[in-house]
Amino acid sequence: MRNTITVMNAKGGVGKSTLVLALAETLSNDHGKRVLVVDSDAQASISHMLLPQGTLEAAQSGGRTIVDFLISAVLKQQHVRWQDYVIADVSDVDDARSISLIPSDTQLTLFEREVSKGEHERELRKVVGTLLEEAREAYDLVLIDSAPGLSVLTECWLREADFYLSPTRPDYISTRGLKFLRQFRERDPQMGFAEPLGVIINMKDALAPEDAQYEQWLREDAEHRCFRQAILRASPLQSATRFAARPRSYWAKYPGQTGATLRELAGELLARVALSQPGATREAAGRGKR
Repeated sequence: MRNTITVMNAKGGVGKSTLVLALAETLSNDHGKRVLVVDSDAQASISHMLLPQGTLEAAQSGGRTIVDFLISAVLKQQHVRWQDYVIADVSDVDDARSISLIPSDTQLTLFEREVSKGEHERELRKVVGTLLEEAREAYDLVLIDSAPGLSVLTECWLREADFYLSPTRPDYISTRGLKFLRQFRERDPQMGFAEPLGVIINMKDALAPEDAQYEQWLREDAEHRCFRQAILRASPLQSATRFAARPRSYWAKYPGQTGATLRELAGELLARVALSQPGATREAAGRGKR
C-alpha cells in the first residue's frame, strides 16, 4: 500500500502545518483512517497543534521526539524502535481518535548539522526508509509535516515517501517555491523521488483579485495537478491551531463552509491516493473516496 505523504513547499508561510492538522482530523473524523503525523519541522508547529503544552514538553524533556529517535538511530547507530516515540490518540476533536504523532523539537536543526558534518546522509536515508516501510503497514495514511526549504532530512522524506503534496498561497513568492521543488525533483532521478499528488491552493483571500489571478495561473499548468478545492483564509482555521483544553466536535472546530471544504479536499486526496496504487482503476478510486 502506497500511503506515505510528505507535505512541503520550499517556501515557508504557506499554511502547511495547519493544513496537515485539518487533513489528519478530517481523515480520522470522517473516514476513520488511522493517521500517523510525523513532525519533521524544528518549529514543532503541528506538535503544538495536536498536543496539550504539558504533554509536548514532557515528550521533549523525556526524549520521545523524532529528534531523539534519529540521534539514537543515525548518530549513535543504536537499535531503536520508532514506534516507541509515537504518541497515540492525539487531537482535541472528540471523534478524531485515530491520529498518532511523532513530535518534534527545536534541536532538529542541530541534528541535521551533525548529520552533514559527519557525512551520515546515507544512514539517515536508510533509517527514514525503514520507518516509512514499517509505518505503511501500521497506518492507513502517514503525513509528514516537512520543514520549508530543502534540508538533509526533508530530502530524505522526499526521496523515500510514496507521494508529496504541495500547499501554496496564491502569490508570486509561494509559487516560486513550487518551481524550485519541481527543478529539484528532476535532478538525479536515479536516486528516486516521491510522486507528486498535486498542489493545494491555500490561504486564499476570497476578495482579492490578485489571489484569483494567481489561482487561475496555477490551474492552467497541468503539471501542478491542482486540487479542486481552494482553502480560503478563514478565522476558524486560525483558531484551529490552538489546542483546546476540552475535546470539541469536528463542526465546532471547523464550522460551516470551512468544514465542508476540508471534507471535499480529504475525499479528493483519498481518491488520488487510491488511483495511484498499482493496478488501481477509477472505480476503485471512487470507492476509496467514500
